[in-house]
Amino acid sequence: MQTIRRYVLKILAYIVFALLWVLSLVPFTVAYVLSDMLFVMVYYVVRYRRRVVRANLTSAFPEKDGKEIRQTERAFYHWFCDYIVETFKLMTISESEMKRRMVFKGTDVIDAIVGEGQSCGVMLGHYCNWEWVSTLPLSVKSNGVCAELYHPIENPDFDRLFLYMRQRFGSVCIPMQETLRHMVRYQREGRQLIIGYIADQKPLWRNIHLWVDFLNHTTPVFTGSERLIRHGRQAFFYGDVRRVKRGFYECEFRLIDRHPEAMEENELTRIYMRELEKSIRRDPSLWLWSHNRWSRTKEEFDLRFEVRDGKVYEKINEVQYAQMQAEERRKKKKEAGA
Repeated sequence: MQTIRRYVLKILAYIVFALLWVLSLVPFTVAYVLSDMLFVMVYYVVRYRRRVVRANLTSAFPEKDGKEIRQTERAFYHWFCDYIVETFKLMTISESEMKRRMVFKGTDVIDAIVGEGQSCGVMLGHYCNWEWVSTLPLSVKSNGVCAELYHPIENPDFDRLFLYMRQRFGSVCIPMQETLRHMVRYQREGRQLIIGYIADQKPLWRNIHLWVDFLNHTTPVFTGSERLIRHGRQAFFYGDVRRVKRGFYECEFRLIDRHPEAMEENELTRIYMRELEKSIRRDPSLWLWSHNRWSRTKEEFDLRFEVRDGKVYEKINEVQYAQMQAEERRKKKKEAGA
């Protein structure tokens, strides 16, 4: 059965690849018509994660009224559908068209630093079209290796499909678990890295080592990117992406510090989160609101876990915590009825 399933998934991957290839050939004008149709399906028919998006926006911007939240919500879904069709365009778009639609600023600073023998670490978020940032090799003049970290897809055939799109213009995708090994290898070869870290994911409980104020929440954040940048003595940049107009983006690389290894621990991550919040507040519709980023709270962490010698240990499991919460609710209900 496993063999049959593997072959079925392989055939399905080739079918999907062929369909996406054909769709990627259509002009952008047609692609955006398809995006508008997809928006109606996703927003009004399927209602994809609308409850999560609404809750995230409402809690992140308590100063906005219901009308503003709904406007931002619809704008987010419009952009999200654009992001989908724009990502598939990576399969066939020409270099000249890509350079016209994705403009990078600050690459001269990166080229100069790489020319001096230092690698660069760029932290950015799931904001605007982060997939198009992988086309950076078209704009840098130095011989640095443009790389990005990624989580491999479980199915190897679909993984190859996305690697094809992300690496088509010369970027190198490094599996997250192999980052340090690749960094050491490039260092031994005397090759500098220009490596992108998308660092706004929700960490697992045991990977939470820092909480920051972010979009009106006490938010758990990854510190792994900071550790890699500091370990590799990489010049620290923030990648600020803007949507100029539909189908056109700019990414400005802002140098924060050339020697982040000398910064206080976690300061690099705090700076990144502050910069990301500025980007999001500039245009909230362009961040990926469909993920439940604040499901892990500091209150639950403090009850369930403890930190010893920099490591996170579980005191009670999820089931025990749920039972405690249920008991607490019963007590409150009983007291309210007394």
